[in-house]
Amino acid sequence: MATGTASGGSRLPRGSAVFTTFPDLLFVFEFVSGGLVWIFILLAQVPIPLVQGWVLFVSVSCFIVTTLLLCLYIVGAHKNWSFWITLDTAYHCLAALFYFSASALETLVTIGLQDDIYKHYSENISAVVFSIIVTLLYVVHAVFSLIRCKVSYSRNREHS
Repeated sequence: MATGTASGGSRLPRGSAVFTTFPDLLFVFEFVSGGLVWIFILLAQVPIPLVQGWVLFVSVSCFIVTTLLLCLYIVGAHKNWSFWITLDTAYHCLAALFYFSASALETLVTIGLQDDIYKHYSENISAVVFSIIVTLLYVVHAVFSLIRCKVSYSRNREHS
């Protein structure tokens, strides 16, 4: 693995290294799976508008911010400032929390639809599966970002 891996590095990757370092490689999977959640929720037409609104808000917001962060990392806009490591960590922790709540709500609604004859049930099942996958991706990314943040701050203290 390239420099900047969470297990040993404390730097954010730039350029094509984003696609070869862990946990930053997860950006691609978060992007694709998050987009699928967004599509399935739109297809599902959840009968409870508040739940559909929250799941759509979470999936669209995380999709946009993940895309933005991925692009900024590729162009190297972070310049390895420690602020960006903190921002990355905070974002992935919040995204994991928000996706967890959206997944729980979508799962609850889908379980309630199980007994009804509902023509969009399979789309709801797909949305639930992908929202759980995205939640796990964000949790893993958040954990490794926290490790990177800890390593970064401990190295900064040694040099101060």
